[in-house]
Amino acid sequence: MKLITYIIFFPLFLVLSILPFRVLYFISDLVYILVYRLIKYRKKVVLDNLKLAFPEKTDAEREKIAKDFYRHFCDLFIESLKFLTISERALNKRYIFKDIDVFNNIYPKDIIITCGHYANWEWMTSIPPNLPEYKCVAVYMPLTNKYFNKAIAKSRGRFGVKLVIPKDIYPEIEENKKSKTPSVYGLASDQSPTKRKAKYWTEFMGIKVPTHVGTELLAKQHDCAVIFLKSKKVKRGYYEITPEVLSESPKKTTQYELTDLFLRKLEQQIKEDPQYYFWTHRRWKHRVK
Repeated sequence: MKLITYIIFFPLFLVLSILPFRVLYFISDLVYILVYRLIKYRKKVVLDNLKLAFPEKTDAEREKIAKDFYRHFCDLFIESLKFLTISERALNKRYIFKDIDVFNNIYPKDIIITCGHYANWEWMTSIPPNLPEYKCVAVYMPLTNKYFNKAIAKSRGRFGVKLVIPKDIYPEIEENKKSKTPSVYGLASDQSPTKRKAKYWTEFMGIKVPTHVGTELLAKQHDCAVIFLKSKKVKRGYYEITPEVLSESPKKTTQYELTDLFLRKLEQQIKEDPQYYFWTHRRWKHRVK
């Protein structure tokens, strides 16, 4: 069944991906009506999350954020399809990495870049051409459909990034250390761990929740600098990504200091433009009530 699903839908996704952006965004507008107004996909989850994160806002204000989020959510799906075939030149006009010298100033020290599920994190795997001195590795969660997973992984790696699943990141780092290959490792660090795996509970958007600390542990164990990638949606289909150094010497930081620094940076982004966070994710499902 998974193969049949792949055979039916992936060619359709490829055809859609070659359409110009103006046509794709017209399709996104139609999908928005379907998802937000008719199906109301996870709308209760979104509004519940917004009420937790912004208790001071009125229902009308949170509804406006939700509405804007769903428009962005549908655009994000379309932009993910476009990533299957978009050229490097076209992408460089829409997804701009600023202040790349921040990385060059740290070279040849290994770097972990961390971000949240904010704006368009999918396009971040296009960073390798901006960092020719580094080997770029990204940690990703594989899809349940192995055929789609293979195709999507190939697409995400088109610009030179190597994708690895979480359990393979440790041997990957060891191998690169052994071969003395300066490397950059990318992780999205705002997922919600299970309660039994939670090592650290702290506040995120004013709510105490379990928090992943893998980025901090990796950085300290392998002495990697840590950089937060701040995303800004300039306008529809256009983004700016700015690196902000959290620490060049992680071993000198206190326990969970880097984790807290990351969360504060992400909170700042969300509060500035909350509609671009991934509100359909049950980030606060294990919160302290």
